[in-house]
Parts: sequence; C-alpha cells; structure tokens
Amino acid sequence: MKLRHIAAATATAAALFGVTAAAFPAKAQAAPLPGLTSQAFTSKALTARYQASAQVIARDARTARQAGNTQLASALQTLETRQVLFYSPTGLAGVVLGNLATASRVAILVPGSDTTLSSFFSRGTASPGGGAAALAAEARQLQPGARLAVIAWLGYQPPATLSTAVATSGDAGDGAQALRPLVTALARHGAQVALLCHSYGTVVCGLAAPRLPVTDIAVFGSPGMDASSVASLDTKARVWAGRGGSDWIKNVPHVRFLGLGFGTDPMSPGFGARVFAAGTGGHSDYLDPGSASLRNLTEIALGNPAAVTS
Repeated sequence: MKLRHIAAATATAAALFGVTAAAFPAKAQAAPLPGLTSQAFTSKALTARYQASAQVIARDARTARQAGNTQLASALQTLETRQVLFYSPTGLAGVVLGNLATASRVAILVPGSDTTLSSFFSRGTASPGGGAAALAAEARQLQPGARLAVIAWLGYQPPATLSTAVATSGDAGDGAQALRPLVTALARHGAQVALLCHSYGTVVCGLAAPRLPVTDIAVFGSPGMDASSVASLDTKARVWAGRGGSDWIKNVPHVRFLGLGFGTDPMSPGFGARVFAAGTGGHSDYLDPGSASLRNLTEIALGNPAAVTS
C-alpha cells in the first residue's frame, strides 16, 4: 500500500471518530477503583460509594463553575444526582442505572473517542448517560422485572478526534486495563456481564476480551477490534456486530499497517461475529428509542440471544 494511501486512511479515521474536543489535558490511566472485590457491590458498600462520589462531584462542579467552565459544571451537576460508581476529576466516571447489588445481569456501555465528562449527558443517546438510560428503559419494556443493571462507563480517556492516537490502540489499551478488573469483580459477585461497545470503544473491548468472564460482547459502529477474527479474541463469549445503514464507519479502511488501523471489519463474514440488525441509522443513532439496534442490543444485554434479529 502506498504511503499516501496510509496517510489518507489515517486522516479519514481521525476526522470521523467523534465530534467534541477532549475536556481534560491530562491522561488518566485507570478508573479509581482500588482494591476492587466482589464485596464492593453489596448494598451497603454501594450506598457509601454513591454518597462519597456525590460529595466530591459537588465540590468539583462548584470549582468548574467558578472557573467559567459552564459545560463541565452542568455535566457534573447532573452527575451528582446519579449513582456514581467511580469518579475522577481527571475525566473518568461510571454511572449505574438499576440495582447493581442484586442484578443478575450487568450491561457495560463502552464509549468511543472524544467522550468526556463534559459530554457525558449532552449528546442524547449518543452520550454514555443518555445511551444507558435508553437501554434501561427498553429493557423495562421488553422484560419487566428483569434484574438488569446498566453501567455507563468512562473508565479511560478516549483519544481526541484530530489526533494520530485515534488511529492507534494505545488509549484502548489503557481502557482495557481499567475495564478488566471491574468485569472480573462483577462476575465474582455473581452477575453475568455483557459488554456493549461503540466505535473506538470496540477496540477497548477487543483488547479486554481474552479470557474475560463475560457472556456477550456486542460491537456497533466498529472500526475494528484490533483482532483478525472472533477466534483471535480468545473468548468464550458470544460476539456480536452491527452497523447502521447510514454509518460512515463503513468507509474507514479496515487495515493495520505500522501500528495504524484496527484490522478486520467485525461485520465481515470471515471475522465470525454474529451479525445483528441495526437499521438504517448513522454512527450516533444506535441507542435511539424505537431503533432496531436498540432493541437488539437490549436483548443481548438481557441475555436473550434467540430474540436478536439479523
């Protein structure tokens, strides 16, 4: 492949992976969950964690407001009212919807590039907070009474849109390192875990996948998983892939060369994923209410593979 083609592929990927600038200049290497064990998910421990997180977030919201960062302050004020499993002012947060202490299934939403605390709620269902809320609402419709908890997870700092990092797996490696202990602790607590991974977040899930105790890994709007096939992921999980008919990600070259790109398209037959119907939507539409993709992702989260349409 000629170098100008490689450069063009990199530029295309960099131009397409997100829409907002990163909010924090410093990179956080892992979510602040030291010593995480299954005991962290008892009702008592979770209540204490949520209360402690709220106090720190309220302080940082005031600081952001005083500094004139109204977008961040608004996001933090919303975050303060939620069940926050972890939070760091360097740009990390995890929000729980549902009762994590008693959940038999947990779905973790892993977002893509340019997701920040400032945009955690501001982009509707394309935001971690909005997407998790849509998934939880759909689950209540499809299976009332299901013991499902949803985690909107920003446990790493995704790369910025206009950066070379968006075409490499370096930041995804940081994300995978942060994601694995959370999943392992949830599984030891007794929950069945599904990873729902969007865009650059699918690279995170691909790197975290080997021998991870999850039942399902669903990728949507994926540039690739830094893997050549499902077999190379070294997982016993059901691996799903979906792409909306209007998603521009299909135009990103599925190559890997000199550390750039993420390899085979998970939608390709040779990759070996279970393809689910994702409708005609675009790159930010997968969790929109009423969409085929939201319904199928919710069935995957609920552990109902037979109900997923292709």
